[in-house]
Amino acid sequence: MSERTTRTDRAEATRERILSTAERLFAEHGLFAVSNRQVSEAAGQGNNAAVGYHFGTKTDLVRAIVRKHTEEIERLRLGLVEQTNGSTDVRDWVACFVHPFTRHLADLGTPTWFARFAAQLMTDPGFRPIMVEEALTSSTLHEALAGMDRCLPELPTDVRAERYDMVRQLIMHMCAERERALAEETPTPRADWHAASCGLIDAITGMWLAPVTPPAEDPGAN
Repeated sequence: MSERTTRTDRAEATRERILSTAERLFAEHGLFAVSNRQVSEAAGQGNNAAVGYHFGTKTDLVRAIVRKHTEEIERLRLGLVEQTNGSTDVRDWVACFVHPFTRHLADLGTPTWFARFAAQLMTDPGFRPIMVEEALTSSTLHEALAGMDRCLPELPTDVRAERYDMVRQLIMHMCAERERALAEETPTPRADWHAASCGLIDAITGMWLAPVTPPAEDPGAN
């Protein structure tokens, strides 16, 4: 093995250690509570500027964490979308939203931090665009949405948009809560990630198929 290869491998191992450390610290303490210096120290780097050297700014580091996970989630969703193609069953398309995320978390083992990290990211106006750009604009996600649209042609556009927001929040925060419970070794409603995924799919399918009630006049309005 050449000296150059050894240096490259060492640098890659350092990058991976920084990524996993940053993800854990961000998930446990919040994005703004953790500095690049703290990440470097927790990752065992003698140089406190290691994060800046390997990634750049905190925004670059956050993007690298998201990309590390979304590439695998995208791969899992691609296979599921291909299997589901042509289905007119809402539940099949809901599974394309849920299963890739929960399957990825299951594959990571215990403990994981990505669900909590992602939930924080989606509620932070400064970092939310990263998640939107990296995860919520993927081609397979849009294919799943198109499949859902074909199943619900009569659903009004505004209701469709509202329910998609509900779905995204439900998946993200329910997975974050389960992840937290597993890390803290407290009881969870479902035995494993697959069972949790099925529960989410049942609930979300019901949400998509729920009746649409026209808004009544606000009794307190003038």
